[in-house]
Amino acid sequence: MDEKRREERNRQESRRILERVERESDLFMRMAARARDHFAARDAGDEDRIELWGRRIGRVLGLVFALFLIVWLWSRLTGGTG
Repeated sequence: MDEKRREERNRQESRRILERVERESDLFMRMAARARDHFAARDAGDEDRIELWGRRIGRVLGLVFALFLIVWLWSRLTGGTG
């Protein structure tokens, strides 16, 4: 009897863990899709191709600049040369 209760508790805990992992992975996939759509400028209208490419280029350059600033700041804070 005790063995059955313990086994049922283990099953319930396993189900809870699996449901949590599924929710978190769904969240990650939605965030990745949103970032992909943002950098592909899918939120821009299709009327003007130049504006679309301008947004794409601007967003990628913004990301590169932000990464550069993070690396530069990290090197300054850790005492690296730069």
